Amino acid sequence: MDRQRFLFVSADAALIADLAWQIHREGHDVKYYIESETDREIGDGFVPKTDDWEADVEWADVIVFDDIWVAGAEAAAGVAGEEGDAPRGEGDVGTGALAQELRERGKAVVGGTPNTDRLEADRGYAMDVLEANGVETVEHHVFDDFGEGIRHVEANPAPYVIKPLGEVQNVKRLLYVGDEDDGSDVVDVLAAYEKAWGHRMKGFQLQRKVEGVEIAVCGFFDGSRFVDRINFNFEHKRLFPGNIGPSTGEMGTSMFWAGRNELFERTLGRLEGWLAEEGYVGSIDLNCIVNEHGIYPLEFTPRFGYPTIALQEESIDSSTGQFFADLARGNDPDVTVHRGFQVAVRVVLPPFPFDDEKTYDENSRNAAIVFRTDGREGIHLEDTKNVDGQWRVAGESGMPLVVTGKGETMQAAREEAYDRIDDIVVPNMYYRDDVGERWIDGDGDRLQAWGYLGPNEE
Repeated sequence: MDRQRFLFVSADAALIADLAWQIHREGHDVKYYIESETDREIGDGFVPKTDDWEADVEWADVIVFDDIWVAGAEAAAGVAGEEGDAPRGEGDVGTGALAQELRERGKAVVGGTPNTDRLEADRGYAMDVLEANGVETVEHHVFDDFGEGIRHVEANPAPYVIKPLGEVQNVKRLLYVGDEDDGSDVVDVLAAYEKAWGHRMKGFQLQRKVEGVEIAVCGFFDGSRFVDRINFNFEHKRLFPGNIGPSTGEMGTSMFWAGRNELFERTLGRLEGWLAEEGYVGSIDLNCIVNEHGIYPLEFTPRFGYPTIALQEESIDSSTGQFFADLARGNDPDVTVHRGFQVAVRVVLPPFPFDDEKTYDENSRNAAIVFRTDGREGIHLEDTKNVDGQWRVAGESGMPLVVTGKGETMQAAREEAYDRIDDIVVPNMYYRDDVGERWIDGDGDRLQAWGYLGPNEE
């Protein structure tokens, strides 16, 4: 592949340093822009930076956005407040509008559209899109009034999941999965949220709880169609092993790649035409609960997932730069992927997943990351910088590294990832030690028995 110029844009938090580093190491020219002042040091010493991404648009052959949110950019692209925009935090506009505008100017862009941004920001809209395209959904209701939501649960007692809408949904610990058959715990939590978060939580979705295997279907879309290799992954969002504790952005991911099987064709596959009409380019993930009775979509991630993208990078055996350049241009990207299983473990530091500046300053800020050996295989950047050859913790979030492993079996992938973690020394670091175990303990057998991983039969 000819040398290409890649411009990476983190319009809010810095999330894409590792992909920029990977493509830079492949020999391409890279510039990386980070909007957030507290995160701007992330990636320093690993990738070249820019302070003005808009001034570098004409320089770039390929532009890559990492999230749907833009901090403090209400005037950007001139779209804020237009009819049909997704509900946002005050002063925010989605990067989909920026990506769409740049594509209209003839640029090759990995990024969304205002409507695909809305899939994540507006859960009710997401369910409408699924239903309009023939995808069965779980019972769900959207409310902008806490009292109305409480009355609904009391009139229709059942276990529910509370999912905040808009910008506040990024406070992951606010997602609540009910346990009581009469919904009484959900009523109590909604009453507490109204007092503590009523001024920021503009709305929420109540979704009927469904039991089964949780699995995400992830495809890369090139503006016209899905790339043939489909990614299936399993999130580990709770802080502690055993899936307990506060909800986080993600503590680890296990995955494998396959073809357009039954699970894909009954979910993301049915949105291929809609996404083509939108002109979407990039990764899109649909998290689902499946059981012997059906497939029930839960939520979209119309962007890269984190740390999913680091694990996808690790499992792409062909050129990452070539893949994303072809994806952005709609050039029928061809990708070769690892045929077994893959595991990623997020290594974190205090006070993750909470915000406490004093705790962070005392335990984590600028902490040295020490490796017992010279090997760096499977080590991926998150909140990390390189100072004179020494890897150090950067930013404010306490998420310095993602460590990955691959194998012919899920157990082999787990062993490689955790062997690599044993090579890392950072005071006070912690991580989940059970990533991938659910597949081994029966999720894989259940999915096979229910027929979702075989060829589509429709």
